[in-house]
Amino acid sequence: MKASWDIFCSVVDNYGDIGVTWRLARQLVAEHQCVVRLWVDDLRAFEKICPQIDSQKASQIQDGVQVRHWPAQWPDEAAADVVIAAFACQLPHAYMDAMADRARAPLWLNLDYLSAEDWVGGCHGLPSVKFRGVQKYFFFPGFQADTGGLLREAGLLEQRRDFQGRPQARLDFLKSLGVSPVAGSRLISLFAYENAGVASWLQALADDGQPTHLLVPEGRVLADVQRWLGEEPLAPGCPQVRQSLTVQVLPFVRQEDYDRLLWCCDFNAVRGEDSFVRAQWAGRPMLWHIYRQDEDIHLDKLEAFLGLYTRTLSPGAKAAVLALWQAWNSEASMAEPWKNLLQYWPEVAAHAEQWCLEQGSQPDLAAALVQFYLNWI
Repeated sequence: MKASWDIFCSVVDNYGDIGVTWRLARQLVAEHQCVVRLWVDDLRAFEKICPQIDSQKASQIQDGVQVRHWPAQWPDEAAADVVIAAFACQLPHAYMDAMADRARAPLWLNLDYLSAEDWVGGCHGLPSVKFRGVQKYFFFPGFQADTGGLLREAGLLEQRRDFQGRPQARLDFLKSLGVSPVAGSRLISLFAYENAGVASWLQALADDGQPTHLLVPEGRVLADVQRWLGEEPLAPGCPQVRQSLTVQVLPFVRQEDYDRLLWCCDFNAVRGEDSFVRAQWAGRPMLWHIYRQDEDIHLDKLEAFLGLYTRTLSPGAKAAVLALWQAWNSEASMAEPWKNLLQYWPEVAAHAEQWCLEQGSQPDLAAALVQFYLNWI
């Protein structure tokens, strides 16, 4: 019999949590023939990345996944064979009772946040708490062989390379978004949290001799971009030009189209977790805006990733990448770090592709979860 999976997602930061769990749910169905229910407490946020979702429906089938609204009053539902609490969300107590009441207890996993820190590999797969005899386990995504890997659909890198190898496909896709970049311009995507350093970067791009077309998906950084422009409110389809810089806002798109947007760009600034991973699969130079946490513990995660990501770069290129990422995440001036990075562009671009291939040679997260379950039973 096919294993049944329940994935619980409490939407905390609008799109990252649901982005990860939606990709995972679809992959478990499409590639591993699992029966999956995805429980989501905010269907309106879900609707932004999956427009076919009906936020008024308590239950619906999308891409083979049973999408269920996670209500405040929990219904009488049997527990699945595998239960995933995404990002340490607290399961309904009634559902936990249903897990304990099964003739055979389910595999209960806490799918944690992505981190490159050294301790992650040692904790991955370890038992956590118990509830009425049901054991929970830690499951950590990661970049090393002793973790659960990264979300990556079958054939993704081949699709990406094929797309990037066809210039007309790139132009046609951009045209579908209303984007017509000037020939020879640098294309950059910007998806970030609020950041006081945005103005200095935009000014550096405006002052540059090479034209830049900046694509800004609707989101939290838009207000900072707006302040720098000082014009009427930005809206999709209305590019603004400042010297060498063209700024264009894009509406939210489906996850598959966001992937293609990243594939189109020469440089991608991303945030959180889902877009961070997808930018790595794009094989292009990138900049990560990590989610800020209390007591600046997010900076430890940032440094841990940078330690892995830059380890094969030359000293000059490594210093340039470190300076840019650190400036961005401390909201410092971006002007000099950006100019310095451009001096090492060929090496940084080649490294981004090599990093992608290196990570792509490891098992993906969905396959690792399925294997963990098979080993457990």
